[in-house]
Amino acid sequence: MEVFYSNHIADGKIYLSPEESTHCIKVLRHKVGDEIKVSGGDGNLYRCVLEDTSTKSAMLTILSIEGGFGKHPYYLHIAVAPTKNIDRYEWFLEKATEVGIDAITPILCAHSERKVVKEERQERVIIAAAKQSLKGEIPAAAPLTPVKEFIDSVADFDGGKYIAYCDSELVNAEGVAIPRIPLTQAISGQKGRDGELRSIVLIGPEGDFALEEIRHAAAAGFTPVSLGESRLRTETAALTATLAHYLTTIA
Repeated sequence: MEVFYSNHIADGKIYLSPEESTHCIKVLRHKVGDEIKVSGGDGNLYRCVLEDTSTKSAMLTILSIEGGFGKHPYYLHIAVAPTKNIDRYEWFLEKATEVGIDAITPILCAHSERKVVKEERQERVIIAAAKQSLKGEIPAAAPLTPVKEFIDSVADFDGGKYIAYCDSELVNAEGVAIPRIPLTQAISGQKGRDGELRSIVLIGPEGDFALEEIRHAAAAGFTPVSLGESRLRTETAALTATLAHYLTTIA
């Protein structure tokens, strides 16, 4: 199914961006009167008819609305340190959007090698993946955020909060090591509001989280988790966490 994207919706009309308009009119050669399907990024699929073939802002009239288009049965927010090779981070953005995710925050950590993320490029990758995978909702994409600032910002989150790391050893006040439990075990049976599985997962950079960052997360209510015995690349770990939620809810 061919789907366009636009969040410019008003008075029963949808207006496509110049990029989407050019693709619709020039590349696919749609004409006035053609039926067009548009994802609004708001969870809806709009069935429309093309009224104006301007390549700057093609206009469509809404015929009907399908709610809950491409919806997944959980809430997942992954905060991940972008990789030095930006292609690997963008691969994660694409694949996580295809599987199903609600929010992505790139985080800046003590061991981060990448300290810049282009927000417009990040959004374009996510929108393209959402269109390809027939998603009605566009995952929220935040700007690069210091990890401690992010941890503090989600203090009141009403679901499970998890931090995945490899080598650092976290101990309690008595000096006893705090074990990491498998993420799948941690999220199994965990419920947020209205019985929905709701999670935030922290994934660190190639050099892993600093111990101080892990302690800060643990003090803020994040549960230490493991993603298995293998040492995973950052983007693989983030996608593994996404798949864990997907598979848990469809099983």
